[in-house]
Amino acid sequence: MVGIIVVFPNRDNAANIRNLLVRGGMNVTGVCTTGAQALNYADAADDGIVVCGYKMKDMMYTELREYLSDRFEMLLIASPGRWGEDDPEGIVGLSMPIKVYDLMNTMEMMLKSVERKRKKRREGLKNRNPKQQELITQAKELLMSRNHMSETEAHKYLQKSSMESGTNMVETAQMVLRVMA
Repeated sequence: MVGIIVVFPNRDNAANIRNLLVRGGMNVTGVCTTGAQALNYADAADDGIVVCGYKMKDMMYTELREYLSDRFEMLLIASPGRWGEDDPEGIVGLSMPIKVYDLMNTMEMMLKSVERKRKKRREGLKNRNPKQQELITQAKELLMSRNHMSETEAHKYLQKSSMESGTNMVETAQMVLRVMA
């Protein structure tokens, strides 16, 4: 199930949004008032949706989007003048004042999008041949021994590097092996 993180500077607003989503049958994994808290929740999840206002106590929504993994979508709830067409990718805007119907429909659409992306990633994993899987395993073992990482940490490192560089996991593993070996 896709996790939803709600972050608004006013805790009451965040709690109200959470309550609406929970009543609609959605899984809210975190409610917070700062971008840093939202990032902590996001680090514990593979993917999800962040529902936020344009400004948190410690950062703007564009900064939060920048720090989030590409596997996260963002629903920005703000007046139309606060968001625009030059926003980073992965941001959907919803105008204030917010209507429950619009919020629920938008969230359903975004949840389906995250699920589709997750399914596509899983299918890509199934299509790896044994040689490719061995390269990834070797890169993880190298990271584990040289950087004292756990297997999970090494895997997440490869995933994150892969997403940031725009390459697949096999290419990232090859780069790690070339650079560190």
